[in-house]
Amino acid sequence: MARIGVEQSLTSVSEELTSKGHEVISLKQESDAESCDCCVISGQDQNVMGIQTHVTQGTVINADGMSAADVCERVEHTLGSQI
Repeated sequence: MARIGVEQSLTSVSEELTSKGHEVISLKQESDAESCDCCVISGQDQNVMGIQTHVTQGTVINADGMSAADVCERVEHTLGSQI
């Protein structure tokens, strides 16, 4: 399955993606996202300083306001459309 980077605060999302067979990488620093097919962020500190540095070529999904199941569905839809 895919390698998904998930922000540390999104425990339920990590658990949901793991249960679906995805490899989940905890995003602790920028370099953790480099080898991920997709990244999930909480959106709490998104672009705070107005700096946009691209670390990953994969899609970044903002999980703000979404359930873990919704995020998992979005990830799988995104990954399915990249094939």
